[in-house]
Amino acid sequence: MEKTVKKSSLTISENGLEKKSSTQRLEVLKTYKIYIGGQFPRTESGRFYQPENAAGKKLGNICLSSRKDFRDAALVARGAFGGWSSRAAFNRGQILYRMAEMLEGRKIQFIDELIQQGATKAKAEKEVMQSIDRLIYYAGWCDKFQQIYSAVNPVASSHFNFSVPEPMGVVAIIAPQSDSLLGLVSVIAPVIAGGNTCVVLASETKPLCAITFAEVLNSSDLPGGVVNILTGKPKELNEWFVNHMDVNATVYCENDSTVKTMMREKSAQNLKRVFFYESVKWDSEAGQSPYYIMDTQEIKTTWHPVENIAGAGGGY
Repeated sequence: MEKTVKKSSLTISENGLEKKSSTQRLEVLKTYKIYIGGQFPRTESGRFYQPENAAGKKLGNICLSSRKDFRDAALVARGAFGGWSSRAAFNRGQILYRMAEMLEGRKIQFIDELIQQGATKAKAEKEVMQSIDRLIYYAGWCDKFQQIYSAVNPVASSHFNFSVPEPMGVVAIIAPQSDSLLGLVSVIAPVIAGGNTCVVLASETKPLCAITFAEVLNSSDLPGGVVNILTGKPKELNEWFVNHMDVNATVYCENDSTVKTMMREKSAQNLKRVFFYESVKWDSEAGQSPYYIMDTQEIKTTWHPVENIAGAGGGY
């Protein structure tokens, strides 16, 4: 009767003892940090989680952001608002176009991350290309939407009356959970195109592209603090996103009726506006529109008296 002997790989150590050599190395998961004020800190809580794709593969070590992380991000966003809103609209358009350029240069990495998160190669390629095109679309609107949506209003008195859109301030965004890149880009771009700053909570289950997109922002001439990206659980942070008294508007992209009711109630405390984009299909034509820019704009109306011009043959 033959005897089968199972061989193992042996090596001799310096002290002469035999030991097994390992041919399988330990996988090193990437740590995806959050993005606040143009920097990449770890969450102050020290917590993290490891989301898995449909095949059960761990995607990475993802920061589990806390309420304090959001407060820090909102503070930085408020500080960046003055400089960003006062920039020439044409310059904001240049920066959004630069973001598209940088995303174009790293599209292979984004496609790979989307595939890791469960997308097919064809779907991943389409989503990345649409994200690049969307940034270019809003870059083109930066210096045009004010002209289209401003107005000279007829009044009965001898005054000029002008209505002009102006940015609200700090916008808190709960990004779409299923569209990890295109949905994220589609809610950030119109907010900053209009001169606002924002704090964004990325997809909980598909967060990889969000932090990689933060790396794109960091190399795109975008001033630190204009866009701040957090990762973590919406159920922990939804309330703080809408409850913060220095936030001017909240954008919510999911369809949880309990959360929507809470947001309506909490927003009344400082009269912040709340926008629900739960039914938007971001990969369709409806996923882009200058009206998304106007959602986070206030209309400023200015009155100016009409002055008579002496010696010019009469007045206005």
